[in-house]
Parts: sequence; C-alpha cells; structure tokens
Amino acid sequence: MKLVLITAIAEFEKEVKKMLKEAKVKSYSYRDVKGFRDASEEGVEDNWFGSEMNETDSVMFYAFILQQNLDALFEEVAAFNKKLESISKVHLAVLSVEKYN
Repeated sequence: MKLVLITAIAEFEKEVKKMLKEAKVKSYSYRDVKGFRDASEEGVEDNWFGSEMNETDSVMFYAFILQQNLDALFEEVAAFNKKLESISKVHLAVLSVEKYN
C-alpha cells in the first residue's frame, strides 16, 4: 500500500480524476488549495505574471493505492505532462506507509 499525493492547477481537475480512474484507483480524496510560487529572484522578462508572489488555484489529491496501480498512474501522469504546452504540470509523489488500519 502506498500513499500518493497529486497536485495540479485547478484547470486540470477533470484530467486528474480521469487518470485516477484509468489507473483503477477507486477511492481518493481531494481538496482545493492555493499554489504559491516565489518569483522574486527571477528577472522581470522571465516572469509572466510581473509580480514576485504568485498564488494559483490548485487541487491536491491523495489516495492509498496498491503497488500495481501505482505504475499505471505514473504512466498516465507522464503521458499527460508530455503533451502539455503549458509550464504547469501535474505532480505526483509517493510515500511509503509503514502501518495502516
């Protein structure tokens, strides 16, 4: 059993739900969160938003999933990110769970 965390901009919510379904993840939780990016060290020409502190409407998903579903989920996320033309990507992290009840 693994715990996965997925973060993405709010616009990708439907796509993340589809990825979870394709990976046969039947139960998960999610919530709206504010993404934050400190761009104070970037040059003005590299900073699209023109300010130093940027907040973005985002979503965070979390689920306990089986190892065999984990590989499929990574493939789904990688394929989705590969076809994106935007800077923002879907981020997936895996945490080991020592005990659960």
